[in-house]
Amino acid sequence: MSSDLVPETRVLAIASHLVRLPICLWCLLRRTSNLQPESHRYVGNTMATFVMQSLGCEVAALNTRFAGNHTGYGQVKGAKTSAEGITCLYDGLRQSYLTDFDVLLTGYAPSATAIEAIGAIAMDLRQRSLKRPGSFFWVLDPVMGDQGRIYVNEDVVPAYKNLVPLADLILPNQFEAELLSGIKITSLANLMDAVAAIHRNYTVPHIIVTSVQLPGTLSASSSTVSLATADDSVCTHDTRLNTLVVVGSTMKTDGSARLFKVDVPLMDCFFSGTGDMFAALMVARLREAVFAAEPMSPPLHELRSWVSPDHVPATQLPLAKATEKVLASMNAILEKTMIARSEELERYSETEEDTTFAELPEAERKTALAKRERLRRTKAAEIRLVRNVDLLKHPEIKYFAEEWCL
Repeated sequence: MSSDLVPETRVLAIASHLVRLPICLWCLLRRTSNLQPESHRYVGNTMATFVMQSLGCEVAALNTRFAGNHTGYGQVKGAKTSAEGITCLYDGLRQSYLTDFDVLLTGYAPSATAIEAIGAIAMDLRQRSLKRPGSFFWVLDPVMGDQGRIYVNEDVVPAYKNLVPLADLILPNQFEAELLSGIKITSLANLMDAVAAIHRNYTVPHIIVTSVQLPGTLSASSSTVSLATADDSVCTHDTRLNTLVVVGSTMKTDGSARLFKVDVPLMDCFFSGTGDMFAALMVARLREAVFAAEPMSPPLHELRSWVSPDHVPATQLPLAKATEKVLASMNAILEKTMIARSEELERYSETEEDTTFAELPEAERKTALAKRERLRRTKAAEIRLVRNVDLLKHPEIKYFAEEWCL
């Protein structure tokens, strides 16, 4: 097996899907367009599938939504998959004996009934693995809201709460962690309490909180730390901040948390698809770390939920080791994206003549120009993934997990 590839892993990925321009079509358009193959909306399963396949995973993508672009553009056209459609697609896999998945990765679901359908799929896969502990692992991103606001239907929240106890690893942001724990997170102590409460109330073995805002903890003036918003984007609007913090925990046998954190530089930009990239990288790197764990009998990958013995310190957990690699790849790729973004925006002149909007009334013309500028900036910040695939495969780890306690 190539050292580029993680242990053989079959993944069922259930999330949204965005239309991506094929390379052959790009070749036809390249002489008459500013389109580039590197920047065509890697979000949802479009992102996750490529990332996991690049690291050697076999991926079946079951799409919960089809759209031409992500919500960062402020305008979306597409269609959602019904709960019946999700179930039907899975039944098609099952009837042909194509459900021998090692990992289930679930992201955006359009409704409570869709979430329930996903839960039924997870339970079917779990049932098939009962005689082989460790042979199935569920990574759940409970997409409910962000920044203190629920942006899904209210019935989605209890639907997710019903599913969390069935998952092995969840990836909530701060607001979602608050919804699950019932604890308002306003301090490091609150955050610890919230993680402990989720372990205790849902018995979920692994947790990573991917977005945290704590007043007065990172600097004298502000303390926003963010990995991925529920819109799958990294964004900070406060240039005073320069650190991103990711917090993780693997539960001990008594239900208590083993907390760690990783600090990385935070970029002052908006990127879409980072949440999906984080989740997909975590699937591959966690499985890799579990197979590389200290020898034991039975081996860790043959234990349910891949929970390390209590004597393993937080910083040596497979979850911590995986997080280090995940963030190394993400940081490097986002740095490349920032450079490409600047270069793309420089090609547009602020004073360029615009014949398209010249005949519009002045007020309408200003509105149209502002909209075009916003769309250009959004497109310029699309993650440059394909040409930087080596950074997925060979991350240079610069930021390490630290045991986290008060």
